[in-house]
Amino acid sequence: MKIGFSGLGQMGKPIALNLLGGGGDLVVHDIRADAFPEFEAKGARTTTAPALLAAADVVFLCLPSAPVVRALLLGEHGLAEHLGPGRIVVDLSTITYTATTEIANALEARGVAFLDAPVSGMEARARDGTLTVMCGGRRDVFDAVKPYLHRIGTKVLYMGASGSGQLTKLINQLLFDINAAALAEILPMAVKMGLDPENVAEVVNSGTGRSYASEFFVPRILEGSFSAGYPMKAAYKDLISAAEISAGRGIPLPVLAAATATYQQALLKGHGDEDKGGMIHVFEDLLGVRFRKVSSQA
Repeated sequence: MKIGFSGLGQMGKPIALNLLGGGGDLVVHDIRADAFPEFEAKGARTTTAPALLAAADVVFLCLPSAPVVRALLLGEHGLAEHLGPGRIVVDLSTITYTATTEIANALEARGVAFLDAPVSGMEARARDGTLTVMCGGRRDVFDAVKPYLHRIGTKVLYMGASGSGQLTKLINQLLFDINAAALAEILPMAVKMGLDPENVAEVVNSGTGRSYASEFFVPRILEGSFSAGYPMKAAYKDLISAAEISAGRGIPLPVLAAATATYQQALLKGHGDEDKGGMIHVFEDLLGVRFRKVSSQA
């Protein structure tokens, strides 16, 4: 089976390399060619012209946003014009639920099958092929591409109809966002009240306040490191998606709304290039403290 892949960014490149490592005919696409030599050395074809992906039986996408996905597939001279009936598009990107269902319907009308398959896990897991993949779409399409998904992930789950993969990813991300915002709010209070940051960190990460967010971010916050995770300005799309669902379906999300306000303040203060641990700057600045090791005060 011929495989196409578009989007060789932080996550896309290692995912594509794992697909290539499983064997088969692979052509990769990106608007920049700087990632191409590694693929060419391994026997893959490379292109900056997305139309050349149309020869593939299955096209995987790993792109940064819904507008980019929509433009590549449905824009002027988009890939959908060149894909015949029976072809499959698998979108590994994280985009909004609304955009996903719109794209799925547009492709299905052309006879092109669509599977939304966002992944959970950071770059290291993408390299190791141990991602969690959450899929939405027709069950027969999922079954057809499942062997390829197992090249990139150890948990490959069918969640239901189109959009279900994105919804599942969103649920996970929103809980993570709430946890990160809670850390940003509470940890500076501990310092303001005279507690030692390192001791507080030890208690939190060995006690009932522990979470994946605390285990990942708190040691890095202590060191003044805010670049290990996904940039906040890119991850903000999760909160947009949740707001669309909340407004459109009349679902109250008060705790998430509070977390979103912290997130927005961090973005407005210029911390968008930092990871979600950078939200702590909002309350550190408000209280005039820093949750850092003594040797890392900054």
